Amino acid sequence: MIKSPAAGLALLCLAAAAPALACSSCGCNLTSEWLSQGLVVQPGTSFDLRYDDVPQTQLRAGRSVLDGKTIALPADREIERYTYNHYVTAILDRQFDPVWGVDVQVPFVYRPHLTVSPGDTEPSASRTGGLGDIRVTGRWQGFGGPGITGIQFGLKLPTGNFREEFIAGSSTGEATDRGLQPGTGTIDATIGAYHFGQLARGFDFVLQAQATLPLDNRDLYRPGIAGTASAGLHFTGWRGITPQVQVNARLAERDHGVNSDRENSGGEFVSIAPGATVAVGRRAALYTIVQVPVYQRVGGYQLTPRYTLSVGAHYRL
Repeated sequence: MIKSPAAGLALLCLAAAAPALACSSCGCNLTSEWLSQGLVVQPGTSFDLRYDDVPQTQLRAGRSVLDGKTIALPADREIERYTYNHYVTAILDRQFDPVWGVDVQVPFVYRPHLTVSPGDTEPSASRTGGLGDIRVTGRWQGFGGPGITGIQFGLKLPTGNFREEFIAGSSTGEATDRGLQPGTGTIDATIGAYHFGQLARGFDFVLQAQATLPLDNRDLYRPGIAGTASAGLHFTGWRGITPQVQVNARLAERDHGVNSDRENSGGEFVSIAPGATVAVGRRAALYTIVQVPVYQRVGGYQLTPRYTLSVGAHYRL
């Protein structure tokens, strides 16, 4: 278990660095929801504000990188140029007692996207944005024993818009792909488990596995089931700063439905993510983490990021 509030705060802050969002089906590889693990056992309330930058600019087919500029147009399939994902997420976390806790995550999305539709020679553009899908996740960590072991259970609510349209090009007025919308339109269940412990003096670790399961479909679309696994190592021997590294893996099923881009969805992703948390007084901290993919295999043609960047601020009330 965490032996000091300062160490717990630092770990909790950096854990929040990976976004708890339903990302675009075009290859987003941020996988962890570490804030929900409740690494601090003392009852209390905390607030986070986090920004995530996910620039999807690398076109892939399977495990291969493609040069989209060399593909002859018009093509018989969609050739995406870029998708720049910007997320701002407000997180309210409440630990009621050493066993029970809950957090609520409210994301706001801005997503410029440029693509060339099948049969076209000129690109079409969209700029989807607004409130995303809100997540409410509970946790129970009353198993006892060394460290902290817990389970997670929650819902992703259909609060984000899923009917935005292209604003320029030959596809103007047509609906943007569902994987690029601020929300999926579906209710999804989240289940998971985690364990936090001490590896050696000054070194703590976190293990997590989680699955997201769509419970319904909306307007002829249902996102694919996705599973994630994460492992993190934190060094707590320095005063005021906590460096850490994560390894994240994600496996995503293809999307379903007439309004899905099923052919160009799903995949397998593994990444490594170094970062650090810096304490600002007794109650606040700043954190950042950079995630770099080390393995990517996508279904069909998809855009993937060369990196993702997360920065945020945490305050314990």
